Amino acid sequence: MDDLRGLKWDGEALEFIEQTLLPHEEQWVRTDDWTVVVDAIKRLAIRGAPAIGVAGACAVVLAHKSSANDAEFQHAMDAIANARPTAVNLAWAVNRLRDRIANLSSSEEIHQTLQRETAIIAEEDALMCNQMAEHGQQLIPDGARALTHCNTGVLVTYGIGTALGVLRRSHELKRLSHVYACEARPLGQGARLTMWELGKLGIPGTLLSDSAAGSLMQSGKVDLVILGADRVAANGDTANKIGTFQLAVLARRFKIPFYVAAPSSTFDLSLPTGESIPVEERHPDEVRTYRGTQISPKGVNVFNPAFDVTPVELITAFIREDGVFYPPCEFPAGKA
Repeated sequence: MDDLRGLKWDGEALEFIEQTLLPHEEQWVRTDDWTVVVDAIKRLAIRGAPAIGVAGACAVVLAHKSSANDAEFQHAMDAIANARPTAVNLAWAVNRLRDRIANLSSSEEIHQTLQRETAIIAEEDALMCNQMAEHGQQLIPDGARALTHCNTGVLVTYGIGTALGVLRRSHELKRLSHVYACEARPLGQGARLTMWELGKLGIPGTLLSDSAAGSLMQSGKVDLVILGADRVAANGDTANKIGTFQLAVLARRFKIPFYVAAPSSTFDLSLPTGESIPVEERHPDEVRTYRGTQISPKGVNVFNPAFDVTPVELITAFIREDGVFYPPCEFPAGKA
């Protein structure tokens, strides 16, 4: 399905799939209110590092249109950039727009520049997805059985996806045999979103509980693990959905290649290692409940980081729009 999308931007309003309702309801939301976009990012109606970067840029355009003065606009940009702390693409996109308008004074010129640059950011993201999909094919053996985690397709980008985009292209080339998807508790992005995308694309897939990944690898049914990232430090340490680190450890134990697919906009070369990556801690009720149903005693203590950091020594290779990188390596800077 070439028309499978998660975001649409026409310069005046942002349309997005309300991901919290998937897979049961496919509801599109159209808004010209930047605060609605920020709220959607915070509650994961829009999620995934590249997608929130594009959505954040769109929100800046909407904020400029509705702001009464520059101080109000600057405040709005700060709020957009800080909507979620771990994924670097959000602040990257906002800062890129700040730089483009830094020396402009005319409100009309600023708005036109913001619209133009936001369209470029969205187009670049879609192109980078296609480039990653092509580069990634050199790592996918014929008849591959891949294990992935969380959700890394159209719902997290403006294009075909990062890791799931690579697998989608492999499927189109008839080189992919099967995709195994971890459920990605506590919010079930794998169960709800990845399985929804696989179904839409006609890709054979099997859902497993997060705790079954080791058994699956031990059975010899996994040829590679491939997933995305929310922030990659200069040395390659990678922050991604919680549960990624343990998959990397298991993959090393069973000698299975472990790949990270992410555009250069997700690489934060200002951070030397993953120790400096901020990890978002989310509300305890995400673990105490599931889809509104209480699954634990009320009020129990909860540890709920949204991400973990996988050390670079556990990563076999990185797939970017500019090629495949094998650690140890120096990553070139992306577009600024």
